[in-house]
This record gives sequence, C-alpha cells and structure tokens, in this order.
Amino acid sequence: MSAIRQVVPLGAQWPGVDPFLFAVHHRDEFPAAEGETMRPAASLEGRSIGGDFSGKDGWSMYHGSEVPGFPQHPHRGFETVTVVLDGVVDHSDSLGAAARFGHGDTQWLTAGAGISHSEMFPLLDPDATNTMELFQIWLNLAPEDKSAEPYFDMFWSEDTPVVVRGEEGAAARVRVIAGEIDGIRALDPPPHSWAARPDSHLAIWIVTLDPGVSTELPAFDPSASRVLYNYGGELTADGQRLGYDAAVLAPEAVTVSAGEDGAAFLVLQARPIGAPVVQQGPFVGNTRQDIVTAMEEYRAGVFGTWHLDRNDPVHAHGETRFARYPDGSEKRPVVSG
Repeated sequence: MSAIRQVVPLGAQWPGVDPFLFAVHHRDEFPAAEGETMRPAASLEGRSIGGDFSGKDGWSMYHGSEVPGFPQHPHRGFETVTVVLDGVVDHSDSLGAAARFGHGDTQWLTAGAGISHSEMFPLLDPDATNTMELFQIWLNLAPEDKSAEPYFDMFWSEDTPVVVRGEEGAAARVRVIAGEIDGIRALDPPPHSWAARPDSHLAIWIVTLDPGVSTELPAFDPSASRVLYNYGGELTADGQRLGYDAAVLAPEAVTVSAGEDGAAFLVLQARPIGAPVVQQGPFVGNTRQDIVTAMEEYRAGVFGTWHLDRNDPVHAHGETRFARYPDGSEKRPVVSG
C-alpha cells in the first residue's frame, strides 16, 4: 500500500488540513532599492497598486504602494506562523509590538480575540537584487482559545533547531519550527496554540535535500494528518514522483529522495481540532455568528485599534533584526562569531 494517500497540485494558496487553514509561499526577486528609501528602484507602471500579485518581472508589490508588503489588517480566531528564509519583514501591530526579522527567523502570532498588524518587505540593498522568500501558515485555534489574549513571539534563526542527517554536500536538513524529529524538539510555541498541546502531535518542518540525497520521514501517530508540500526541485516519495504538489501521507515512515538539483519541501502535521470552521477574510470562527460579531466589534474599535501614523510602517534603514514586545522589552538575536 502506498504511503501517499492523495496528491494535489499546488496553487498560489496551499490547501491546509485541520488544524492548518492554509499556507502561502512567497518568493520575490525584488530589484535594487532606491537609495535608503527601501522602495524598489523600478517603475511601478502596469501594476495594480494596492493589490499587485502579478509576479511581473519576478516580484509583486502585494498590497504595498511604496514598499512591498501587507499594510495594517486585522486577524481574529487563529494564528499566523511566518518563517522568513531570505530577506526581511518589518512587523508592527496594535499591541505595540514591532520587529524586523528574516534570514531564517520565525514570527509566531496568536491573533486570538483580535489584533491588527502590518507586514512590510523593506528593500535594504541599493546595489543588488533583494531576494525575499517566506512561508506564512495559518493555524486554527481550538474553540476555547479563540478568545485568548493576542500573543506575539519571535524565534530567531540562531535558536531554531536544525537537524542535519549526512555530510556536507550530501545531507538532509530539517528546520524544526514546531514538533520534534530525531529527538530534537522545537522551541516552545505560544501558550494557547494547538501546538502547545502534546497530544496534538503538531509539527512544522522545512526540509532541504542536497542533490541525490534520500532520507526517511518517521512514522507518526495515526490520529494526526501529515501533508508534504514540495516547492523546490524534483522529489520522489515512496517511489512516486512529485512535482509542485501537496502529498497527503499515511502514518507510516516514508522515504523521500531528491533529484539531481536537490529538493525542498514543507511538512505540516497535526491531530485535527475537529470543530466547525467558518472563515471570512481575516476572521476565523466556529459559527457564522462569530464572523458577524468579529466584523461588528472590529468596526466598533473593540479590538485591533491602530495607533501608528502610517498603515504601512517600516523601520529605519540601518536597523538590524530586533523584536520589541508589547511590554516595551526588546530582544535581538545573539549572533556567534
């Protein structure tokens, strides 16, 4: 019997399996910056400014009008897990938190009862291409946690476990954002996350395989679901070739192998929450009334009130990676060497 239960071609938004609502993968080859403005030194003609997902010339402005990105918008009832592999993101939110993060960092944001935030992509290099690559994963909250206080946290790349199997040039590498593999556990997730429950069996792994390398994904608890999203290179799983596809896996161990150019894939795994899901835009509830209430309360200023002068704030050009928490405390990564 095949270890692959279903294969689904990937589109712009990757389908999720409960408790994952969906995931998106952005990769942009932004042009050089216009001096220290952090804007692209390129014409924006032909783009639908405010809603540019064109991929024209290898990049998009998204909802940004000057700097690419996503100006302030609300969320309620779920979590965003944002992993930036390349480039940087400038975060600001209605809690008073702010951050510049990237190059392997993860931001984990529990929207809970409601928050507004902005995610802008400042271009910092005026002399070369500004590459941006990130995942954003929408992770549902259990019904009893949908009204939790919003929670912001940052996991620096330097602190994020990476499991390496093999030797340089012939290795499999697993970046452990959540869960455990080979006895190596991820950093602690937010307290109200479904990931914080040991019996959820939740895992988020980003796996890269050097050319020709094979490795085994271990068996998992049959109460959970596991989906592999192949986004980079030729990959076979249990002998079946995968293109730009999502593969729903059976609970047994499965061998994955890279082609001659290597491979990269995302793994999302968890036991389902099993509650009804009603979503409309940035709000996720268990009933239609939850959505109606969220809209009414957001319009009334009950949550997510924005106090900044701009909807699309970016931090100073020379700023390095940092996280400022709602209580005013600040953390920066400890960079060795």
